[in-house]
Amino acid sequence: MDEVGFLMMIDLAVIIVNYNTVSLLKDCLASIQESSGDYRIKTCVVDNASSDDSATMVQTEFPAVHVIASPENGGFSKANNLGLRYFGFAQDNTALPRYALLLNPDTKLPPTALSEMIKFMDDTPEAGVAGPKLLLLDGSLDLACRRSFPTPQVSAYHMLGLSKRFPRSPRFARYNMTYLDPDQLTEVDSVVGAFMMLRAEAIQQAGLMDERYFMYGEDLDWALSVKQQGWKIFYNPAVTVLHVKRASSKRSAKAQVEFYRAMKLFYEKHYAATTPVWLHYLVTFGIQLKWNWAKFKNRS
Repeated sequence: MDEVGFLMMIDLAVIIVNYNTVSLLKDCLASIQESSGDYRIKTCVVDNASSDDSATMVQTEFPAVHVIASPENGGFSKANNLGLRYFGFAQDNTALPRYALLLNPDTKLPPTALSEMIKFMDDTPEAGVAGPKLLLLDGSLDLACRRSFPTPQVSAYHMLGLSKRFPRSPRFARYNMTYLDPDQLTEVDSVVGAFMMLRAEAIQQAGLMDERYFMYGEDLDWALSVKQQGWKIFYNPAVTVLHVKRASSKRSAKAQVEFYRAMKLFYEKHYAATTPVWLHYLVTFGIQLKWNWAKFKNRS
């Protein structure tokens, strides 16, 4: 079968970016393999120069999975773009998988998760992106699975601690939308890149991920690009997925540095030009202060 025929037969292209999480990756791939439903799926693992033989494990135990072994850890965006290009996205190509799924290796899917999410996208033609309810190991909600864009106002409330102090406030708690029922289907600004399903047409219109983001922020940035093309984004709690979370970053000081670098990039790219001067200085000062502290801890 030629490449065009191969791509046209796929309903869902799954892209998993891995970095030194071989055991979790194995469990994630096994859960994909055990998925049920009448759909055609192809999985691609992009390994970011892991030192734990992740790529070898995939090639040995999951031979149907395509492996891209990157010689360097170029970050989350760059690795996902490698996977997207493998499936033909961002090329002048009409023969594409119907949907793409960014999936973290530290997730574990129930058997019907993929088929239910595909059905939701099929039944919701205005949806460019959708994500499920993500639960952490302790059973609590992964707050990042439904978010608002971090506008200067939303970010200020979050950084000042008002979102945590008033979690039921639609005004102060927009960052993670904690005022909403976690079982409520909701149109949101963004879901999280740990499980982010996108319609092929939305990807082609929005383009690939911005590779200036190393980790954090790239999913928000991509969601904004999709919404700017007129698509809607949905949090679909009818599907629940387990998310170990931070398996690669471990809340490290380096990860915190990247978090605030991403925040600064997102703000400068999307909001700096239209923010009042007084608020601009307040936002940039707050981000820089936290970024500098994170860099200091990373050197310690």
